[in-house]
Amino acid sequence: MISTQAWADARRLWDYHQMGHTPRPCSVAIGLGSHDLGVADTAVDLYKQGMAPLLVFTGATSPTTRERMPRGEAVHYRERALELGVPSSAVLVEPNARNTGDNIKFSRAVLEKAGVQVASVLLISKPYEERRAYATACKLWPGIEFVSASTPMTFDEYVDSIQDAHLVIDMLVGALQRLLIYPEQGFMISQRVPDDVREAYERLCRQGFTSRLLATKP
Repeated sequence: MISTQAWADARRLWDYHQMGHTPRPCSVAIGLGSHDLGVADTAVDLYKQGMAPLLVFTGATSPTTRERMPRGEAVHYRERALELGVPSSAVLVEPNARNTGDNIKFSRAVLEKAGVQVASVLLISKPYEERRAYATACKLWPGIEFVSASTPMTFDEYVDSIQDAHLVIDMLVGALQRLLIYPEQGFMISQRVPDDVREAYERLCRQGFTSRLLATKP
C-alpha cells in the first residue's frame, strides 16, 4: 500500500520536475530517447504546430528498451514520426546516446555536422525528466535557449499509463536525487530545490522508494 502522504509527496515531486514552459517556435526540437514513444508523438505534435522545422531523435538502447526497441530508441522514434506524417527530410537521428548528457552532446554534434544554425531548442522528454534534461542541456550547451516540453498529462494519468505506481515514484525520487548531486559533479547546472520538495523527497526515501537512487549519499 502507498500511503496518502506518499501520494502527496510524489505529486509534489512531479510538479517540481516539470518546468512549466509554454512551447514556442524554436530552431530545432530534440526528442530524448526512452521507453516512452509518447516523446516521439509529442515531438510530432509540436512539429505539426510549427514549433520546430526539424526534429532530432537521440538514444541508443538500454536494459529497459532493448527488447521493445531493438533498433534503438532514436530509430524507433523516427519510424514513429514518419508513420505520423513527418517527412524524412525533417528528421535527424542520433543513435549512440546512452544518458542525458550524451543526448545533448551527440545531438549538438549531429546538428553541427548537418550545418544547422541553432539559437533555441525545444527539448522534449518524459514529463518527470523535464527539469533534469533542461539542467543538463544548459550546462553542456551554453548560449542556447532551451524550452522544455513533454506530453501534457497529470501525475495520475502517468501512473495509469505505466501501471506501476511504486516504479513511478521510484523514478521521481531518482530524478530528484540527480538534481541534488549532479551539479557538484559538473553534469548539470544547479537549480533551487524548495524546502517542501526536498522534504517530500526525504520522506519518500525513508519509505523505501529507492530503487532508482544512485549508490551514493543523497
